[in-house]
Amino acid sequence: MNTLSQLIVPAVICFVSLYGVIKKVDVYGALIDGALDGLKILHKILPALVALLTSVYMLRASGAMDILCGLVSPLSAVLGIPPECAPMALIRPLSGSAALAAGSEIIRSFGPDSLEGRIAAVMLGSSETTFYVIAVYFGAIKINKTRYAIPAALIADIAGYFGSALAVRMFFGQ
Repeated sequence: MNTLSQLIVPAVICFVSLYGVIKKVDVYGALIDGALDGLKILHKILPALVALLTSVYMLRASGAMDILCGLVSPLSAVLGIPPECAPMALIRPLSGSAALAAGSEIIRSFGPDSLEGRIAAVMLGSSETTFYVIAVYFGAIKINKTRYAIPAALIADIAGYFGSALAVRMFFGQ
């Protein structure tokens, strides 16, 4: 099975190349055109990515994230989300890597089979990096007015957080 999984990518590349040759397509030219299109997209989304990553770093470095977590933790505990998961829930809409780091820290501190670890894992899988997605995808096609996209996505994230806590408590009885 391991050998088969190692051969899948080279097999797909060979198949696509041979298919292109059979259909009389300039495979190398198409590859170059695709790479050029990728660089154009990168040029469009890079400013939004830099701004987003800078703002996330500033939020964490300034201590504002700790203050916000302190304010949200009592409410989250009442609603069934462990206070230890609040930082991850707050940072998740902004940065997937920061949320993954927070989730890893929760799992490292409490263990993967703890209530906190399980809820953190399910939260990571049931929510999205909302602002990142909007900055990248809306920015790539030059949509400046997001209208209802951000509120709807944040409501979905919040529902995912509460649903995660509820599902873990239902399935694992903690």
